[in-house]
Amino acid sequence: MDDGAHTLPVVGLTLGDPAGIGPEIVARTLLDPGLRDTVRCVAIGDAAALRRGARACGFDLTVRPIAARDVAPDPDPAVVDILDTATVTDADIDAAMPWGRVGAPAGAAALAAIERAVRAAESGLVDAIATAPINKESIWAAGSTQPGHTELLGELTGATHPDTMFVVGGLKIFFTTRHASLRKALDLLTPQRVDAAITAAHDALRVFGDDEAPVLAVAAVNPHGGEGGAFGDEEIEILAPAVARARTRGLDVVGPVPADAVFHQGLRGRWAGVLSHFHDQGHIAAKTFDFDGTISVTVGLPILRTSVDHGTAFDIAGTGTAEYASMREAVRAAARFAPSVPKLRNRWAV
Repeated sequence: MDDGAHTLPVVGLTLGDPAGIGPEIVARTLLDPGLRDTVRCVAIGDAAALRRGARACGFDLTVRPIAARDVAPDPDPAVVDILDTATVTDADIDAAMPWGRVGAPAGAAALAAIERAVRAAESGLVDAIATAPINKESIWAAGSTQPGHTELLGELTGATHPDTMFVVGGLKIFFTTRHASLRKALDLLTPQRVDAAITAAHDALRVFGDDEAPVLAVAAVNPHGGEGGAFGDEEIEILAPAVARARTRGLDVVGPVPADAVFHQGLRGRWAGVLSHFHDQGHIAAKTFDFDGTISVTVGLPILRTSVDHGTAFDIAGTGTAEYASMREAVRAAARFAPSVPKLRNRWAV
């Protein structure tokens, strides 16, 4: 047994929807030699799905079910560990969960993997989880009423306000609103919501950063920051007062800063984080800078979860051609933030 291996952070990789590219990108990540010196990876989901995904990529894997953290990593790189949810067998998977198809069995398998991952993180079996993508229609067909991963994780952990933090190029990006139309998002831009978003973002910067006094920049929503009201008054009526209130509470917050500059400034190191106000405002900035390197971290949970920021890619599932760089970076981010687990458990205990 290599005792040194057990000093590495242990990250559980959920397989996501077994009918999508999740098993393939997890298989590729588990075999990435560049991760072995920094993190121990454990798959979470159906062993049958992982084997099928590996075969699609042309890999001959030995998949070893485990139940304890202290199982020694096998020196053979073709042996990978899994917390097996066993919802399907090798004989049945092709009929029950055909590649690229929405279906309740695949949704149920994805849900089982997520729950197993949460319990593993809560118990300390893994230090963090990195999730492959799920399909909303499939989990709904399986009986879930939640719109996505973040809400599922909140339900399973009891967290009331889980939210999303993007990490890209050293910058952390937050969202006042996310899954709403642009017109609706502007209606949701209330003083109360912005106050809460600023507080949550600053909390996350303290939990996940090394700076005791991180600076958060609040993005503007209108061109040129509204030009004194000529191009819109959200900056005057909502955003600037929210920044002022945050500063009276002792938070180092600046803005509103015009959105065509604030992300560039953050990527250059001027700000630790940027609060964006609608889905594409933050997504476009992050993904244009580094699409595969943009990692999602769920904040507000008593466990550490990172994720790819792409979907199940049903159109190429089973072909073995899916790019796994985002999954690899999600694992690296989980390992990097693993020392923050005591702080996040203390801050977001339920």
